[in-house]
Amino acid sequence: MVGSKFCVPALMAVCAAALTWGQPASADDFPSRPVKIVMGFGAGGLGDIAGRAIGQVMSQSIGQPVIIENMPGAGGSLSALSLSRSAPDGHVMLWVSSQNAIAPSMFKSLPYDWSRDFTPIGPMATFDFVLFVKNDSPLKTVQDVIAAAKANPDKFNFGSIAVGTAQNLSTLKFVSMAGLNVPVVAHRTTGDVMTGLLSGSIQAAFETIPGVIGQIKDGQMRAIAVSSSKRNPFLPDVPTLAESGVPNYLTYSWNGMVAPAKTPPNVIARLNKEINSAIATPEIQKRFRDLIMEPRTGTPADLQKIYETDVAVWRQIITEAKIQPN
Repeated sequence: MVGSKFCVPALMAVCAAALTWGQPASADDFPSRPVKIVMGFGAGGLGDIAGRAIGQVMSQSIGQPVIIENMPGAGGSLSALSLSRSAPDGHVMLWVSSQNAIAPSMFKSLPYDWSRDFTPIGPMATFDFVLFVKNDSPLKTVQDVIAAAKANPDKFNFGSIAVGTAQNLSTLKFVSMAGLNVPVVAHRTTGDVMTGLLSGSIQAAFETIPGVIGQIKDGQMRAIAVSSSKRNPFLPDVPTLAESGVPNYLTYSWNGMVAPAKTPPNVIARLNKEINSAIATPEIQKRFRDLIMEPRTGTPADLQKIYETDVAVWRQIITEAKIQPN
């Protein structure tokens, strides 16, 4: 049996190292190597561009490279599973979104569990949705849309991207709250939704504001209302759905960052501080707004509350729409 008497000078360093094994990493020592942000989608999208911008700013303040690893597939499950298997030392983080709050209700089982496998770091941005039509549509208000859908339910179709996305569920929530009985046609891409509006196969659609603001600004599409509780700064003249006659309507999408479960609290605090500081810089504020993202800082508890609230909201919509989990 090895005791302290064997810690002669030649072995003092080994014994000292052994005494630190398994102890939480010090925030002062973190990071000791490059930090990786895992993303559950391919390169080139809004989240990827925003993540790379944050990574560049963070790398300057932490003195280590921040690497983006794109890991698309399985609705984000591959990236989440990868994080859950990573060492809980703060050197690997996962970019999360509304889809992580939707997934528990859309899948019978997942290879990861938010509460078991993740430790929240903080929120980073929010996106509102917009109800829109093609620019030459006679529908100019939410009440016009509702009246047309009620008058011609067999000829009125809403459009969104794929079933189970936040866009799709936001559309279903509107249809339900407005008392409509019309189809919501799911499309593969936002471009397909645009094509459907232009061809007349769908009459109105929901999408994130970043996804369609270009077509709205150039006059190809017309914004009818936004999904948030207050008017969106990127479309200040467009009313909310709530003020347009659908009281209490509210949906939005979000981005945040999590670390593996059991990451030491002092490391989480350091990551939260670095991310919040990066988001607060003029560089990231401008970059996010150029991407039509609303920057948001906050605590780990803030992100946890956003997630828990979202899980309940999306679950109710999925249940009422009778969408069967895969």
